[in-house]
Amino acid sequence: MSKKYSNVHLAVYTGTTTFFVLVMTLFIYGYALGEKNLLAILLGPRFFYIPIVVYLLVISLATGSTAYLVAAVTQKRQFSQIEEKLQLLAAGNYKHPLLTFDSAKLTDVHLINMATDIEKIQQKLISTSKELQQLSSRPQMVDGTTKEKILEEERHRLARELHDSVSQQLFAAMMMMSALNEQSQQVAVLEPYKKQLAMVADIINAAQSEMRALLLHLRPVNLEGKSLKQGIEQLLKELQTKVQIKLKWDVEDINVAATIEDQLFRVVQELLSNTLRHAKANELEVYLQIIGPNLILRVIDDGVGFNQENDEHAGSYGLRNVRERIASVGGTTKIISFKDQGTSVEIKVPIVKGEDDD
Repeated sequence: MSKKYSNVHLAVYTGTTTFFVLVMTLFIYGYALGEKNLLAILLGPRFFYIPIVVYLLVISLATGSTAYLVAAVTQKRQFSQIEEKLQLLAAGNYKHPLLTFDSAKLTDVHLINMATDIEKIQQKLISTSKELQQLSSRPQMVDGTTKEKILEEERHRLARELHDSVSQQLFAAMMMMSALNEQSQQVAVLEPYKKQLAMVADIINAAQSEMRALLLHLRPVNLEGKSLKQGIEQLLKELQTKVQIKLKWDVEDINVAATIEDQLFRVVQELLSNTLRHAKANELEVYLQIIGPNLILRVIDDGVGFNQENDEHAGSYGLRNVRERIASVGGTTKIISFKDQGTSVEIKVPIVKGEDDD
């Protein structure tokens, strides 16, 4: 409200000052010409039977309105710059060149204070991201064993048991169904029974795909000495041999903290698992690159998508895990999805380095 009132005050002051200056100029001019009844000249009808004072009021009103418009446009431009900088901060672009303020171009003291506060917020966010990345790199101990080690062993155990029991049983059931389907084609079997056999075969095939996705999700729990590029490419190549899906990827060989690499690898693993289990996609794209001061990870599929207003959709638990993992290293997650139009997940992690870092 203060901005609105200041602009109105400026318009009133400008219009009033203009009116008095014009009146005084007219009086001085009339006095110099020897006019004695200046008030009558000012109030009496002149041009088009309209008193001169009316013209003076119109000129003053136009001047005040012009001053109001100029001030409003200037403030709007300056506030739009503030808004743009806040949007950059919200998107995780903590070191974007547009975040640098030129206080000399700001005309309002409130805008100068806002610019100073935004710079403080920027430095605080950078510091917080660095602290989060440092904290996430510290191992969490449980009874003398790291939490990650416990989770790794448990994942390996679950993957081994699923592979040795459920996966083998599904494979055996699929082989039996294939044999039954072949026999049904050779002997006289009623059409409804053929449809039911085909339906059961489809269900078993879907269960096998789900099991492959679960095993893929459980088994490669860390990079095991490989770079992030090598780990992601190995994951995608393994996926290519097990699931009928078209893959496209462009993964840069980046050098960031081991904790960030591990979290990004787990996120890729989670997103691939989500796509296989829920998206029913035919194509999947994975991109990893560094753009400016940020590391960008994009995973795009052409699957069934989902309504983002519904938090209980299939795969929502996995996406919550992704958000939590990225937030733990000071990053942001942007998910765009539409029903029957696929899903795009964009992850942005600021690469925050200390003064003594390379």
